[in-house]
Amino acid sequence: MRPMLILVLSLMVFPAYAQQAAGFYTSVSATGTTILTNVRSGPGFSPVKLAEPTPVTRPSGSSQPQAYTALVSEAANLHDVPEALLHAVIQVESGYNALALSPRGAVGLMQLMPATAVEMGVADIWDPASNISGGARYLKSLMTLFEGDIELALAAYNAGPGAVQQHGRTVPPFAETQKYVPRVLRHYQHLQAAHRAK
Repeated sequence: MRPMLILVLSLMVFPAYAQQAAGFYTSVSATGTTILTNVRSGPGFSPVKLAEPTPVTRPSGSSQPQAYTALVSEAANLHDVPEALLHAVIQVESGYNALALSPRGAVGLMQLMPATAVEMGVADIWDPASNISGGARYLKSLMTLFEGDIELALAAYNAGPGAVQQHGRTVPPFAETQKYVPRVLRHYQHLQAAHRAK
């Protein structure tokens, strides 16, 4: 496919770039080749017209744990996961930002990967209630897989259950996972202590 045609198609497929297309002109040569240029060099050139970007609605983000207390409690009860553990995972994964999107594509409060969300039956990965419930269900499945070992379940949540299995059912020697598990456990223990002190 010719580079010019690729650029035109790219602009059509990705409307977010429409503003960048302002000032481009197109024409068809005598041989049938599509010409795209930023210089209007003759009467045969017409401005590139692209569809306006479709507005994408996302849930409003909140970095306040209190905003999600009821949803976390509901998901914890539904999936039989400690409420404090869910809060700890959310704190480390997204800092309670429902709009969080990692470079790898993990989404929302529980930083679910799209494939995991589908596997957990999450209808709307951006919806906080669905995201938390899907994350809780996934965490519960990992806790079951690793016979209630929270440390291994957290390692699997971060690195994948396969990685934990391949490393002899221990926390994999990945720098990110080695930092992740203790961080979540610290938050978990702190929340448990705070709850007992009430």
